[in-house]
Amino acid sequence: MSITTEDELSGMKKVSEAVALTLKEMRNYAKPGMSTLHLDQFGGQILQKMGANSAPFLTYGFPGFTCISVNNEVAHGIPSAKKILQEGDLVNIDVSAELNGFWSDNGGSFVLGQDIHGHQHLVNASKQILSKAIANIKGGLKIADLGFLIETEARKSGYTVIKNLTGHGIGRSLHESPSEIANFRDRYNLNRFKKNSVVAVETFISTQSTIANTLADGWTLVGNKGGYVAQHEHTIIVTDSKPIILTAMNEIWN
Repeated sequence: MSITTEDELSGMKKVSEAVALTLKEMRNYAKPGMSTLHLDQFGGQILQKMGANSAPFLTYGFPGFTCISVNNEVAHGIPSAKKILQEGDLVNIDVSAELNGFWSDNGGSFVLGQDIHGHQHLVNASKQILSKAIANIKGGLKIADLGFLIETEARKSGYTVIKNLTGHGIGRSLHESPSEIANFRDRYNLNRFKKNSVVAVETFISTQSTIANTLADGWTLVGNKGGYVAQHEHTIIVTDSKPIILTAMNEIWN
């Protein structure tokens, strides 16, 4: 969507606050020994208290309030009572929601407890790359050029990117134009970022894989070559200078 009125700006700020605070609280609440279903229900309660509705459930009938992916899972992990979090796990939580007709999306990967498996470097790279990417976004920038920046920074850090998972426009629905804000230079994408538009920008930084494949459950994604993936995501408003980060309250950069 494009922000044209104060009411639209207010609506996007409110829904973005809801998803950002939910993500922050879920990350702080997660503990070893906890099931991902319990963590998801905790997040769902926060969304409901704020009057927000789970976007993946509303849009796709996803079996959970949020997506919680653990270790080798890239994205869209289904919350489960059988999936128990362990010390040192690489955990990704993705929270998106609708509130009063407005939609927002954010996510973040983190190491649970002590970094006994050495995932922190990957997490830090993903955070830093997203920060640099967002700092470069302004009206008129080619979306393909942003993808080139993300992939270049990933390679500098010794990583690859997942090419079939992308950021996207958002606002009046979960996925809007531009439909693909890729993590690599897609030379066929001639679109540019537009001033006042709302987009969800996300990294998918990988240790080995370049493509995410869907498991038999129909939801969970894993890398085509194995390894691990870190993802971080903010919903922003594009301006002609520095973007407005609507989901900054999630504190994924802290």
